[in-house]
Amino acid sequence: MRGAKSATWIAGAIAIALSATACGGSSGSSGAEAGFVRANWGDPQNPLEPANTNEVLGGKVLDQIFMNLKEYDPKTGEAKNAAAESIETSDAQNFTIKLKKGLKFSNGEPLTAKSFVDAWNYAALATNKQKNAYFFSDIEGYDKTSPEEGKPTAQTLSGLKVVDDTTFTVKLSKKFGTWPVRLGYKAFSPLPKMFFDKHEEYLKKPVGNGPYAVDSYERGKLMKLVPNKYYTGDHKPQNKGVLLQVFTDSNAAYAALQAGNLDVNDDIPAEQIKNAKNDLKGNYHTQPAGLYQAVTFPFYKPEWNKPGMEKVRKGISMAIDRKSITEKIYNGTRTPMVDLTSPVLGEANGYDKNLCGDVCTYNPTEAKKLIEEGGGIPGGKLTISYNADKDSHKQWADAACNSINKVLGDDKACVGNPVGTFGDFRNQITKGEMNGPFRAGWQMDYPHIENFLTPLYKTGSSSNDGKWSNKEFDKLMDEAAAETDIKKATDIYKQAEKIVIQDAVNIPLFYQNGTVGWSDKVSDVTLNPFSVPVFSDIKVKG
Repeated sequence: MRGAKSATWIAGAIAIALSATACGGSSGSSGAEAGFVRANWGDPQNPLEPANTNEVLGGKVLDQIFMNLKEYDPKTGEAKNAAAESIETSDAQNFTIKLKKGLKFSNGEPLTAKSFVDAWNYAALATNKQKNAYFFSDIEGYDKTSPEEGKPTAQTLSGLKVVDDTTFTVKLSKKFGTWPVRLGYKAFSPLPKMFFDKHEEYLKKPVGNGPYAVDSYERGKLMKLVPNKYYTGDHKPQNKGVLLQVFTDSNAAYAALQAGNLDVNDDIPAEQIKNAKNDLKGNYHTQPAGLYQAVTFPFYKPEWNKPGMEKVRKGISMAIDRKSITEKIYNGTRTPMVDLTSPVLGEANGYDKNLCGDVCTYNPTEAKKLIEEGGGIPGGKLTISYNADKDSHKQWADAACNSINKVLGDDKACVGNPVGTFGDFRNQITKGEMNGPFRAGWQMDYPHIENFLTPLYKTGSSSNDGKWSNKEFDKLMDEAAAETDIKKATDIYKQAEKIVIQDAVNIPLFYQNGTVGWSDKVSDVTLNPFSVPVFSDIKVKG
């Protein structure tokens, strides 16, 4: 998504934030908010419709307020049944899904099979303009609800059938052996009846079925989450709620944590990482996560897509000294990428340390040669765009440009191009307004290689922001999806991944650890494999 949140677009670094006081930052263990966890956050790009959220800040909330058919184990990432009692198939194309009984939304409304079917139909209908609509393209009838050209000829997916209150069936347009693994991604969340009947009311205060419910939200300041009294899942909150405080600067959030005005901060500034363990008196943790940072290209610009440019793109990749960047800037909390997935997948789910090879290896001589053979950088100048409000992207963007400039012997050939906020940055991307390379970080939506490829590179996919298209890649992706043998399917996915790398569709930079610091007022702070704090487990002292 959640491709670049599904994934999911990583918001990036740290923002200066409103002061903790402005956020109503009363002590997490005193006053009116006693028992609440105060956590760093930023406003999402769009209102919180599950199928219209593909970035990490919105995804952080959806993870707390929705329980899907599947959920991912917070320690292992394994996909386990959540709202689903069972998901069965005999042919990898027709699925029967049975729900657990007695499920309800946070407003008390019963959750039924229709809650899922209505939500998925809404997501798949082109006129609703949901960013994650593509995730429903495997269900029969999607070509009628979201035709490539013209208006929809059907309002609902023919592959969805409600059998009874707790049972529905799904027919895919073709076999897809790993399809159930997807169903923990929040685009597949159920929706209450009030979403359709009182849509504006829902957008102001979303209603889900997860561990928490939205109590209030003031954009630019604070979202208050409280335990959902109707939640019957395995992750009942161990606190009285979560105050998601908006910060627009990572260093301000870090300062608020040190001052005791913030309890949980999963956006430690790059320049503070080496000091965090001492600064926070041991209340600091870092671990591998399913996310990375990369740079991609605007293939909708002819100058970046003409014959020969694959050599230029590959040369730019080989001109970046990833090892120095990860060691000098990030103190070992980043690792140079060697494929387009993540080590947290393990080899069984598609990680391959040998896949990227020369394209990800710093080689100044070969890099310069390739760039020159390809006709040089368009216009002789290169900018790398990034959002400047979060995740310390300026540091790596400047370092990457310095590395490229050294290779080319021109200290002005490459410069970073900061865009003020994540929302503005995403809006420029989705409108196709990028003129040169731009940041393309990704946080997995579900732990499988398919999630690192389909949303980002398949023709027309939801997060294929560079608009790259390759028929052979698409063919292999379809072949892999139809393969019922998981190991064989993974091998085919890796064949497709090689095409992306050899065409230098993006520049893999580094795998990113999740990092989190916390105050003395809370305990039991951990990160899940997506690098998101497991808020329901956090306890507030006193």
